[in-house]
Amino acid sequence: MIIHIVAGGPKEYIPDLSIYKEDKNIKWIAVDRGALYLQEFSITPDEAIGDFDSMTEEELEQLRNSGLKLDQFQEEKDETDMELALHLAFEYHPEAIQIFGATGGRIDHFMANISLLYQALQSNRNIPITIIDKQNMAYMTKPGTYTIEKMVDKKYISFIPITKDVENLTLKGFKYPLENRHIFFGSTLCISNELILNHGTYSFSKGILLVIRSSDK
Repeated sequence: MIIHIVAGGPKEYIPDLSIYKEDKNIKWIAVDRGALYLQEFSITPDEAIGDFDSMTEEELEQLRNSGLKLDQFQEEKDETDMELALHLAFEYHPEAIQIFGATGGRIDHFMANISLLYQALQSNRNIPITIIDKQNMAYMTKPGTYTIEKMVDKKYISFIPITKDVENLTLKGFKYPLENRHIFFGSTLCISNELILNHGTYSFSKGILLVIRSSDK
């Protein structure tokens, strides 16, 4: 099973989710206003979670009347709505989690969502989690060797150190290759690279990388 989490970020950043609606292997979790977005794609979420502070009382009542399983929290809480949704997703032990509606709009919300990728990686759950919007997809990786395939619609690939140091970063099959390079938090060395082959590899021995695949539009 793959879990799709749809949050309430600006709708214009969310790709066409209707392409997934016939996939029976997907479980949908809506976060706050994401429940309304899913309805617009003619998708009924399996569950909705959050404080729903971005909805009017009329919209919230509409959700309640639809029979949707609604897990509502107080606005004053220690976790963000997305954090609650991820904890819920982990309970299903999915193969992977994909998150939509988590970019654009407020930068603090976006940075919090990126931080959740780090938290999940550190928890050793070994569940791939990817944040996806119309132009970007982002995920984090621990040390190791990884194969990465060319994507026509997202040709730019950036490697951003999340920890103080990332050691022995090696990029093969890229326009700008690297060999056992040490990069540090704040480095822009590995921004906007491209694959020159149908697939390449990246590897490193220490640290955590945020991998972002992007298009111009």
